[in-house]
Amino acid sequence: MAGNQVLHVNIPTPTGHLEGILKPEEEGVAPNFISVICHPHPLGGGTMHNKVVFKVAQALQLINVPALRFNFRGVGHSTGTYDEGRGEMDDVRYALEFMSRRYPGVPAIIAGFSFGSYVGLRVACADDRVTGMIGLGVPARMFASGETLAQCHKPKLFIHGTADELAPYNLAVEWFEHVSAPKRLVTLEGADHFFKQHLPEVQTLVANFAHSLLQPPSIEQA
Repeated sequence: MAGNQVLHVNIPTPTGHLEGILKPEEEGVAPNFISVICHPHPLGGGTMHNKVVFKVAQALQLINVPALRFNFRGVGHSTGTYDEGRGEMDDVRYALEFMSRRYPGVPAIIAGFSFGSYVGLRVACADDRVTGMIGLGVPARMFASGETLAQCHKPKLFIHGTADELAPYNLAVEWFEHVSAPKRLVTLEGADHFFKQHLPEVQTLVANFAHSLLQPPSIEQA
């Protein structure tokens, strides 16, 4: 069945392509959303095969949300070279365009882990095709001073561990306070940056957030 296949795809860009993996919808069941999941920092070994990225994609696939993971430029078989976040934002746009062409008119969820959240959230805010945003282990210090998605009024879920050694929890909380509602920050007590021992919780939170987007009044605002 088509819904059980994992597709290895090439996402076209103006200068080449990005390598991606797409798990499509179940056969004969139209999806309510599509999704794009962005991986951690390329210079730190981040790829679309990162376990957190995989688990987020899996959680969405299990509720019939087609999920696209992809490698940023210069990672794996993706063409190009690392561009300090600027070009990587374009990569998110190319991935979203790829999904939107495959699923015309279906609203999107953009999720990102660590560096992937830094680039993914900013693209998500500006693109009308995006309905919901998920940031995991958001590296608050990467955002420029005062850059808090303050004018972004789309539903946002943030998941962060109190023992995050790479993106300190206290900085994430301080940054989150200035992010525009609707928003929710879920604190995972004792979880490190990679959510070891907490990935089942992460998957449940992601799936519940996607379900909540079908009922906007139920979105928590903080």
